[in-house]
Amino acid sequence: MAETKRYTGGCHCGRFEFEVDTDLSTAIACNCSICTKHGLVLTFVAPEQFTLKKGTQGELTKYQFNKKVIDHLFCPHCGVESFGTGKMPDGKTMFAINVRCLEGVDMTTLRPTPVDGRKF
Repeated sequence: MAETKRYTGGCHCGRFEFEVDTDLSTAIACNCSICTKHGLVLTFVAPEQFTLKKGTQGELTKYQFNKKVIDHLFCPHCGVESFGTGKMPDGKTMFAINVRCLEGVDMTTLRPTPVDGRKF
């Protein structure tokens, strides 16, 4: 059963903080090169489910690779990618949230769905 909750999150140094409403049962573990190297576990939300509370998106460092459809956003101070932005297959804007950057989440209780991002 889906359960959307509000979480707070941010980067390591605290320059960027956000709130997000998401259902962590939808989390994925992608095996693409960047997700593998960063150990990302992601959940995706619509813009209305995400609020940047501290810092601005323009202050983050952007990195794109492969098809350049996702903006991987990093804190320029501590280097943590707490979220990114991009387009869903239907063209709608989305936020990709790094679940490991959410406060109070016990990662051992999650069962992220494996995604074969290497084939894209």
